[in-house]
Amino acid sequence: MILVRVHRVSSVRDPETGRYGKMIELVEEKRVQASPRVAGPPETLIIQSMLQDLTSYLQSMGLTLGQPAKTKMVLFLTEEEYEMLGVKLDVNEVYELVFEKGMIKFKSAYD
Repeated sequence: MILVRVHRVSSVRDPETGRYGKMIELVEEKRVQASPRVAGPPETLIIQSMLQDLTSYLQSMGLTLGQPAKTKMVLFLTEEEYEMLGVKLDVNEVYELVFEKGMIKFKSAYD
């Protein structure tokens, strides 16, 4: 299982068929790792907790502190293929990407 976030959805036109479709760019999503607590006065613990909460909040909005996002997969789908996928892939939504028996499945990561 891999966590991916929808980074970009664009409208594209297939140059061969002239049919419209979607280009969906998925980037790898990392869960925020809780850093070890540092012993100290209560003020230090409160500040550390606030920084962890802020980092989690910014990450949930699609902002990353550190390395830029790595593209994991790009899907080029016609409108019909997108409908057959059965999942509405919205920008900044996080999904579990599962490869199972030759199929790719998307499951909402935070249900």
